[in-house]
Parts: sequence; structure tokens; C-alpha cells
Amino acid sequence: MRDVWIAIGLTTFAGLATGIGSTIAFMAKRTDYRFLSVATGFSAGVMLYVSFVEIFIKGTESLITRYGDYWGHWLNAASFFGGMLLIGIVDNLIPAAGNPHEIHSEEETAPLHDPSAPFPEAMSVCNITGRETSYGMHDYNIYKKNLMRMGLFTALAIGIHNFPEGLATFLAALHDPSLGIAIAVAIAIHNIPEGISVAVPIFYATGNRRKAFVYSLFSGLAEPVGAIIAFLTMRLFIGGEAGLIPSHVMGILFGGVAGIMVYISLDELLPASRAYGRGHDSILGLVAGMLVMALSLLIMK
Repeated sequence: MRDVWIAIGLTTFAGLATGIGSTIAFMAKRTDYRFLSVATGFSAGVMLYVSFVEIFIKGTESLITRYGDYWGHWLNAASFFGGMLLIGIVDNLIPAAGNPHEIHSEEETAPLHDPSAPFPEAMSVCNITGRETSYGMHDYNIYKKNLMRMGLFTALAIGIHNFPEGLATFLAALHDPSLGIAIAVAIAIHNIPEGISVAVPIFYATGNRRKAFVYSLFSGLAEPVGAIIAFLTMRLFIGGEAGLIPSHVMGILFGGVAGIMVYISLDELLPASRAYGRGHDSILGLVAGMLVMALSLLIMK
């Protein structure tokens, strides 16, 4: 039971990082985009390395033990791509205008920490790559109900999006707490821009910093909630006599978790990292994440 509480704690820590994102938006005088580039690249490096070197292999071993060498590999590969399919379907529930990894410019976030800063006009707002955004994408002078609806929908979408991420963190921590710590940190870094994306429209709609922070924080709580619901459901319906999840089921789940984390890294983290940074910031963060994860696994052997 102690391992379960550790897993819940790590999953909660990862989810609550959305609150860190909104705190940065409200308190930081400037957003350090190069730091975000290296940090999100680092998170991607951790996820990719641990997915292919640790989690995918653990899934293979569990399934081979139960189904033999041939079918064990087939089932693990199917689980891996099944995980990618699951997170891909969930990801498509989030529309482009509410994408949690969309970059907000300095002009957009300035009024959050500086009350004297003017609200940006939609046609004058550019993202940090210098390309003009679509008209109305970030128009904060539009009707406030629309902004509130967008903020709430973004929070809901992020909540749905965070369910499989919470399960990934929880299962990894349940199997190996030290591995769970690494994944929780990577997921937490990944959640910081999501917190900003919820806080910005809620603030512009209400003018209330506290309300924006609370909505941002609650959107991240979907991770521990989703993990607990999924775990209890599995334990209730497929758990053995002692309520433990069979090793071959854990193998399938590990394959799926590896697929989820690879998808998040390639579809969300690396593109965001390249957009935030300059030069080789993204690849430096990626390699650093892999190196730190490799050293951690070697030291723990």
C-alpha cells in the first residue's frame, strides 16, 4: 500500500505543475523562452530514453514470460501503438485555438503581471517565432463570455488530455518509485505551458488572478484523479485474489505507457521546444535529458 501512496503523490506532483505555469505567468516580469526551450527538450529526452530503454523492455519481458517469445513481442508492439492511438485520439479532442502548448507572446502575458500594460490587439500580436497569428486566435478584446468559454474548454480539454499522462506516471511509480520520480519530473515540466494556457484566457475574461490560478491548478488534478480511477477499475475487474494486477496485464500497460510518452515527446514537447528556443537549444535539452536519465538508471542498477 505504501507504493500506491508514493505513486499517487508523484502523480499529484506532476499534475499540480500546471499551477507553476500560471504562477510564472502572473509573477515573472519576463518569460525566459530559452529556458523553456531547454526544459521542454529535457523533458522530451527523459521520456524518450526511459520509454525505449526501460518501460518498453519491461513490457516485453512481462509478456514473453506469459505468452512466449513470439507472441510476447507482438503483444508488446501492439500495446505500444495502442498507447499512441489512445493519446492521439485524446489529443484530437483539443482544438487548435485551445491547444495547451500554443506559445503566448510577451505582449499577451504582460497584463497578467503588469496591470498598466495594455491589452493586445489581435492583429498586432505575434508569436515568438515572428509569424503573425491567425486573426481572433489571441484577440483578448473580444466578448468576455467567449474568452471564458475558451478558457474553461481549454481546462477541460487539458484535464482529458492529462488522464493517460497520469496513468503513465502512476504505473511507472508503482512498479519502480525511482523511475516514477524521473517521469513525474518530466511530466511536470511538460505541464507548465499548459498552466499558462488555461490562466491567460480565464484572466482576460474575469480580471481575477486568483480564479485563473485555481482553474489552472484544477486542470492538472485530472492526472492523479485519472490514475486513481484507472487503477481502481483495473484492480476491481482484472485484479487477482489479492487485488493485484497480473504481470501480463502490467506488461500490456507498460507497452501502452511507452507509446503515450513517445507520442507526447514527438508531437508536443519537441515542437514546443524548437518554437521557444534558438539555435541548438532544443537538441541540447533533449540530449541532456537522455544523459541524466541514463546516468540515473545506471547508478540505480
